[in-house]
Amino acid sequence: MFIGNDLIEAVPINVLDLRVPGYLGKFKRTLKVKYQQLLQTSGEPPEFLVIDPSIPQQTTPVKH
Repeated sequence: MFIGNDLIEAVPINVLDLRVPGYLGKFKRTLKVKYQQLLQTSGEPPEFLVIDPSIPQQTTPVKH
């Protein structure tokens, strides 16, 4: 879950359960309840990103 550019919490998921209706919604609801106070004070809606961890993520080197 992200609020703005801040990663608030990451939750591992079971890829096989993605076909189960409501599977991802359960995580979203749980995170919204857990961070309810933070969400109220931030004024921004939370964003959720789902990635496949088996695909290597490319990173770009940071230039100084």
